[in-house]
Amino acid sequence: MVASLSRRIAGFMARPAPAVVLRVMIVLAMLQAAVHRPPYVVVGAPQAVETEHPILCVHTRLTDEVEEWKIQRSLQMVREMGATTIVEFFPWAYIEGKPGEYHWEHSDMVIEHSHAQGLRVIARLGTVPQWAQPIPQSEQEALSSLNHLESDRFDEFARFVEAFTARYRDEVDAVIIWNEPNLAFEWGYQDTSPEQYVELLRQAYPAAHRGNPDVKVLAGALAPTLEPVGSPNGMDDLEYLSRLYDAGFAEVYDALAVHTYGFRFPPDDSPAPDVLNFRRAELLRAIMVGNGDGDKPVFITESGWNDHPRWTKAVRSGQRITYTIDALKLAEQDWGWADAVCLWALRYPAPVRSWPDYFTLVADDFTPKPIYEEVQRWARGWEASGDG
Repeated sequence: MVASLSRRIAGFMARPAPAVVLRVMIVLAMLQAAVHRPPYVVVGAPQAVETEHPILCVHTRLTDEVEEWKIQRSLQMVREMGATTIVEFFPWAYIEGKPGEYHWEHSDMVIEHSHAQGLRVIARLGTVPQWAQPIPQSEQEALSSLNHLESDRFDEFARFVEAFTARYRDEVDAVIIWNEPNLAFEWGYQDTSPEQYVELLRQAYPAAHRGNPDVKVLAGALAPTLEPVGSPNGMDDLEYLSRLYDAGFAEVYDALAVHTYGFRFPPDDSPAPDVLNFRRAELLRAIMVGNGDGDKPVFITESGWNDHPRWTKAVRSGQRITYTIDALKLAEQDWGWADAVCLWALRYPAPVRSWPDYFTLVADDFTPKPIYEEVQRWARGWEASGDG
């Protein structure tokens, strides 16, 4: 067809008539427009997740995904895998570019497609817009400023939280307040103060419930680390959680968000204060129970193993598959307090060409990796039936 069209254009060009030249120009313009036209996206009728294991959740990375069809396809693959829930980041900096001026277009798109795929959304809120950042005094401060929120700006972040929960009152039933505040980078290289994080929650928690009285406020989102008190890099998550409670944490959250990675250990490796493994979550749970919060659930909002061939904290690809599915089974069977286990991460919008790529379940071109297929087999019940 292209060759035939080329011959016809060549024939037209042999004729000097202005009308013929105009027709050629129109044809070429139409061809150019067709080449660059983005795929037409239809949201479609609401879908339902088919799964035998509703504990399965996955962390998506749609924040910087520009093309709508890629957002839709990512969320379709979540549903097709058998996950009921996603965690997605909705940056304050992207939404409120100027004080009081909200731009919801991208967030609306993600929420709409998530809802159409039948997925529950856990929204992670954070990142400081430029107008609310301190003036950087060094290169390091400039790098960290996206996460640097001064205490006199807590009320403005709370205002954003209220606006978010109100807008998505019928679509988002859980929000995470900030991310890994026990790490220096994630707290803008401020002192990793549990007391300051509780102060942030004292304003964000009631604000979230003003926007949506039924929303669950997830707090903590604690990074697994063994950093001692006084370290410039962060604070041990067990110590951090204990100090959160000393500062009044119990009053300002509905569920604990925890990040628990397996690193080189199998999922049944015994928990210990000096070991970073999957069952470290049990030690955090024990602190909750010891502080009278045993009735509150835990959401594992980041988890998984990495199979990079040269990273020192990675495992082999086959181990990664086995460990991941065994971890999901362990949480489902033994952790009645765990609401969800969210794997990091479905896919990245573009490869980073380093070890983080080996956390993904799907390549950036949407090719499913073997771990995606095996988790899907488990979640959909194909393991027992022999289908698929």
